[in-house]
Amino acid sequence: MAELISCLIVDDEPVACDVLKGLLAKVDGIRIVACCRNALEAFKWLNKGAIDLIFLDINMPEISGLAFAKTINREVKIIFTTAYREYAVDGFDLRAVDYLLKPISFQRLLQSIHKYLDETTPMAPVIKEEIVDEKSDFFFVRADRKMVKIDFADIRFVESLSDYIKIHLVNGSVVTRETISNIEAKLPHKQFLRVHRSFIVAIARIDSFTNEYIEMASQEIPISRSYKSEVLDRLEGINEGF
Repeated sequence: MAELISCLIVDDEPVACDVLKGLLAKVDGIRIVACCRNALEAFKWLNKGAIDLIFLDINMPEISGLAFAKTINREVKIIFTTAYREYAVDGFDLRAVDYLLKPISFQRLLQSIHKYLDETTPMAPVIKEEIVDEKSDFFFVRADRKMVKIDFADIRFVESLSDYIKIHLVNGSVVTRETISNIEAKLPHKQFLRVHRSFIVAIARIDSFTNEYIEMASQEIPISRSYKSEVLDRLEGINEGF
């Protein structure tokens, strides 16, 4: 069995800790040692024993995540988590493994863990098989002061518009104040594919694709560099029974 990765979660928001714990529970080889509310609690755990990786919130009271990171032994790796994009440069200046912007999606979290493994070991974590509710074929979003039902089968693609999401349907569209990561979490993985930080497409609605874009209903949706490998592997693998 591969050696476990011992992790600390340091975040002053209990909900954020619980969300991250739930995501990490899907990855074999991860052991969450503790969830700490502040840097002082984290110091105590670091002194108790070996910690491999810290998921560290930046914006915390008293001692910020950035200040705390400067005191940590370089052998302990850090993945910063924050709701504020402007801290990214400072985070990477401290040689962080990665920088996760809240709300954190499972896919993005897994990318960070792989970055950590690339720096420390060739072994990769194994994703636990998720239990999918096959009976669910829709979800609701808030739009026009009411909850609107969205059937998975009616979605062509989802587009991020800053603080809003536009869900393009077979007939019309729905705009809701939501993040694309939260919408992605509601969609069945087998039917939908994230192709860009701003786009998710329904695989069954794709008419054609190249290395650069996906075409559906005469619209071209870009495939970003960071998603290209996964997108092409997934689409090209369909013909092989993927």
